[in-house]
Amino acid sequence: GLFTGIGLSEAKARETLRNGALSALLRRAVLQARSALGPALDKATGTLLYNTAARLKDPKHLGFLVDYIARREILTDLQLSAALEYVRSHPLEPVDVADFERACGVGVCITPEQIEEAVEAVISKHRAELLAERYHFNMGLLMGEARNQLRWADGKTIKNEVDLQVLHLLGPKTEADLEKKPKVAKARLAPAEKQKVAVVENGDIGAETQSLLEQLRGEALKFHKPGENYKTEGYVVTPNTMALLKQHLAITGGQVRTRFPPEPNGILHIGHAKAINFNFGYAKANGGVCFLRYDDTNPEKEEEKYFTAIREMVEWLGYQPYAVTHASDYFDQLYTWALELIRRGQAYVCHQKVEEIKGHNPPPSPWRDRPVEESLLLFEDMRKGKFGEGEATLRMKLVMEDGKMDPVAYRVKFTPHHRTGDKWCIYPTYDYTHCLCDSIEHITHSLCTKEFQARRSSYFWLCNALDVYCPVQWEYGRLNLLYTVVSKRKIIRLVETGAVRDWDDPRLFTLTALRRRGFPPEAINNFCARVGVTVAQATMEPHLLEACAREVLNEHAPRAMAVLEPLKVTITNFPAPQALEVLVPNFPADESRGFHKVPFHQTVYIEETDFREEADKGYKRLAPGQPVGLRHTGYIITVQNVIKDVSGRVIELEVTCTKSDVAEKPKAFIHWVSVPLACEVRLYERLFLHKNPEDPSEVPGGFLSDLNPDSLRVVHNALVDSSVQSARPFDKFQFERLGYFSVDPDSEQGKMVFNRTVTLKEDPGKA
Repeated sequence: GLFTGIGLSEAKARETLRNGALSALLRRAVLQARSALGPALDKATGTLLYNTAARLKDPKHLGFLVDYIARREILTDLQLSAALEYVRSHPLEPVDVADFERACGVGVCITPEQIEEAVEAVISKHRAELLAERYHFNMGLLMGEARNQLRWADGKTIKNEVDLQVLHLLGPKTEADLEKKPKVAKARLAPAEKQKVAVVENGDIGAETQSLLEQLRGEALKFHKPGENYKTEGYVVTPNTMALLKQHLAITGGQVRTRFPPEPNGILHIGHAKAINFNFGYAKANGGVCFLRYDDTNPEKEEEKYFTAIREMVEWLGYQPYAVTHASDYFDQLYTWALELIRRGQAYVCHQKVEEIKGHNPPPSPWRDRPVEESLLLFEDMRKGKFGEGEATLRMKLVMEDGKMDPVAYRVKFTPHHRTGDKWCIYPTYDYTHCLCDSIEHITHSLCTKEFQARRSSYFWLCNALDVYCPVQWEYGRLNLLYTVVSKRKIIRLVETGAVRDWDDPRLFTLTALRRRGFPPEAINNFCARVGVTVAQATMEPHLLEACAREVLNEHAPRAMAVLEPLKVTITNFPAPQALEVLVPNFPADESRGFHKVPFHQTVYIEETDFREEADKGYKRLAPGQPVGLRHTGYIITVQNVIKDVSGRVIELEVTCTKSDVAEKPKAFIHWVSVPLACEVRLYERLFLHKNPEDPSEVPGGFLSDLNPDSLRVVHNALVDSSVQSARPFDKFQFERLGYFSVDPDSEQGKMVFNRTVTLKEDPGKA
């Protein structure tokens, strides 16, 4: 009844009641307005009250705004929007009343004469176009320009005045005026101008849209501007906030600052690629900088090889950190702040065991209210090593969003640190370290995945408890891939059991593994762009990443020829006493990009599968009575004799050759090698048989029971043409008709090793 009494429909009133927070605010607003205006509120006032309750970010300003509505000093939605923006931009109390009223047009009176004059001036400005286009002219333009001159004027009054003066100028509408204006065809973009980036819908790629940088510029519309942290919903404003933000802006100059903060206890995987692209890309898109900060607070699990590999992968993806920092750079400052937190009564030393405080409903600590002086002494004892591991922790006095109470800030660990040595035997936790390192580095946007959303309240709480600059934490959806595992623990199990060779085994989806397999960094970045910057978690099929690789490799991988299962072919009428040189285009679709030479000799090798003794219907390659062309040579070969071993297996063909310009065009052209290099080729398939190997409902026996026995096939005696002999590890080629391949670091002098990155076309069975 209260809500319908201010003009809400029955349905709207019931919908409002389902939102407890909105209902409570609106009830307060209506009761306050009634106490000033009496029980009967007109619909216009009711609408203003409802919009105030629905759009106000900080409820503490509700009474202040309702007073202005009740006194009829805020009369329009335009004024209300300005008022809401003002209190959002000026979160500290008391509000500067004079400045607020100036910003909201309080007391501004627009006369009919002023409106008439403003509209007259606008029509005079566009008189020629109006007379030419008549009623097909965009009248909204006139309205907009008049509104710009008279910000607080009533919109309806301006519209009526525009209509009146246009009628006076043009007269009534004619039949020609009533006809629809013909649509002007939009100029179409040339294919090269289109962005070849796509949206992901239900795990698949949909319509074309923007590049990653354009998407990230779009995200800037949602994110706060540097220094305007307080405009973010849920951001906690203290009496010191505005002064701290002012200092922050003086230090950064208003620059966007992000950070990528990996733990150096494992190798980065495909999910990290999205985080790298988001953090470095967002900074780049907005003219800012990104730090690479190692979260090295857990010395037991950290190794130098991980530090090196992480930086290498960031740079491989094409990003240069503004600075490389470590959480350990700030250990002294973090310790000083921990002492200050205890002095402020916001932290205490606790002796509950780790097992006791695990989970969401642990028993309250009996030491929560111990005296400050006692906690200070005990924390000093922790630092001096007087407590064993697990005997004491420093805990913060707060309840997190997920219900977790009093998270640990420091714990005892008698493990030397790779950078600080034996200086410390207490180490800070993620919950304590992360936000304070962000504060020290004046990060503007702390971008992290959704699982950290429950830590947002502790992030804001800790910065404010210490009265230091508080950045804003923003969460986005993580990227997962099907048919794989990415957790460090599970990859270690795969290595230990011999299922894979190491972290860079090309069947894994770590970044080092993807590089070794031959995925170009541009393909991984394009894949991240196609997934998009979403709040929802994205779970993708590997074939979408493979499609991105094909696009890049098709443009950048030069062509070569290789034979995986060689069959010897002797050309009995070879037209020269020694090998000929054949020119092969590096990129057949664009011969301007150069050629390479390969020898063409009396003995060549073709794929076993390119010959059959009997040609079935539909078979177009080599068979007795069915010649084929040898790619790039200008010759066609015809079988004369089939040589077999004692078991009946074909081991050699004797053929004759004919110039292609004098012979009938064959049904097919096949690849070949001559005077080749011996090489090893590794062919990869998915490591797991099921989409979700970690899901017990899909794989009851656990992920190790789901290994694909055919995930790796090694071809030991493959042959490749000599054009690749100077290739180095990670160089990429398209082996004609076979797929895209990359030189493996295992290659040695005289025996190259190639990894197949992807096939030339997507296998329909995998899509």
